Amino acid sequence: MKENENKTHLGDMPKEDFRRFGYEIVDWIADYFENLENFPVLSQNEPNELKNRLPKSAPEKGEDFSDVIKDVEKLILPAVTHWNHPNFHGLFSTSTSSVGIFGDMFASAFDMKAMLWRTSPASTELEPVVLVWLRQMMALPEDFSGIIYDTASISTLHAIAMAREKLNLSIREKGMSGRTDLPLLRIYCSEQTHSSIDKAVILLGLGTRSIVKIPTNERFEMDAEKLREAISDDKAAGFLPCCVVATIGTTSSSSVDPVEKIADICERNKIFLHVDTAYAGSAAIVPEFQHYFRGMERADSIVTNPHKWLFTPFDLSVLYVKDLDLLKKTFSLVAEYLKVAETVTNQMDYGIQLGRRFRSLKLWFVMRYFGQEGLIARLREHCRLARLFANWVDDSPNFEMLAPVPFALVCFRACPQTTEDLDAFNEKIMNEINASGEAYLSHTKLNGKFTLRLSVGSIRVEERHLEKVWNLLNEKVKDAVK
Repeated sequence: MKENENKTHLGDMPKEDFRRFGYEIVDWIADYFENLENFPVLSQNEPNELKNRLPKSAPEKGEDFSDVIKDVEKLILPAVTHWNHPNFHGLFSTSTSSVGIFGDMFASAFDMKAMLWRTSPASTELEPVVLVWLRQMMALPEDFSGIIYDTASISTLHAIAMAREKLNLSIREKGMSGRTDLPLLRIYCSEQTHSSIDKAVILLGLGTRSIVKIPTNERFEMDAEKLREAISDDKAAGFLPCCVVATIGTTSSSSVDPVEKIADICERNKIFLHVDTAYAGSAAIVPEFQHYFRGMERADSIVTNPHKWLFTPFDLSVLYVKDLDLLKKTFSLVAEYLKVAETVTNQMDYGIQLGRRFRSLKLWFVMRYFGQEGLIARLREHCRLARLFANWVDDSPNFEMLAPVPFALVCFRACPQTTEDLDAFNEKIMNEINASGEAYLSHTKLNGKFTLRLSVGSIRVEERHLEKVWNLLNEKVKDAVK
């Protein structure tokens, strides 16, 4: 019986077809990885190009799955920006690993909804084991317990919600609206902090006026003395400090806040401390980078994203907390149909989601396949490549560094003497390189200067890929100064 005839029957795809297409798809992905450098890093599609090529409604009858696979190559692939490309250097370059994809495949096949232990024993019991492994690799103390969410934005939202709950203001029961007995709550972070802090504050009903952005020094690190002054001033004004967010590896420049000094201030004032190391946290597994993380062990909560720099498919963010009971108190709500007799951990109690994906499986695969030595070696190499690129910048009269390089992000700009408007010039060469598909760089502004950002993090990156970008940049400068 042909495949299209089977669609008149009930049930799933026949197992013979599933096997055949499964092999075909794995072969396709393997070829994709092998030929990744032949694709433009950024999609060359125009806006709405894919949408306009798709039918206006779903098919009435099932189609041959071979045609679906063909359309992945014909329609979807041209619209893909290749985050796995070794010349993807924008934002924070990330890449999945083949074994991580296998973990995702199993998780999708099991399709469990991790809410109660009885609905998902595998997820409920594997997750804490994997997170103990990661905690040990990061040299965090045993009093941290972990929970997996999707992204750092959600992890941080839960952390700030915990901080609010710790104030014992009955906000869970009474809310915040319509109350005259609540002072203005304050959330402190640096000018370089990720926008997820602002969004969390908005979502939690605290309002953006609750955020206090602390100035940074010449290295884009939070000024601890300015933090101390801001907290003192707020207390004198009758405001209530709720949480301080320190960052190890800021979004713009990967700067490192002085967490030890910040922890001193938080402890003295009894303020919840959350450390955002979503990007750089993976580097804590590298022994010689441990000094960047001093003081992190004193935090109340920490977020790190293995999907950023630990070769785990998106999405997987880890929130470590010292008071797991406080997290449960903040979010646990058990409807009658969810009540159980077992005295067990139920993952639904630790966040806003009821059902959660079996995310720990893919991280377990990655950690077992590469091992600690393999993961450390790859991160070391990425940092070596970033420092090498920074050296090229330092040695060139046409470029300058704009921030330190603690990890694998280089912030720099072109500065040929013949060019007056350096901001416009750097934006132009970035856009031209990106449009060419040869590489992808992103930007930020540091001290008011348009800054190019080159991130190194692909599992497939080699020194020759950095040389390629460097040559592209120098060609653009050479063309401009002719």
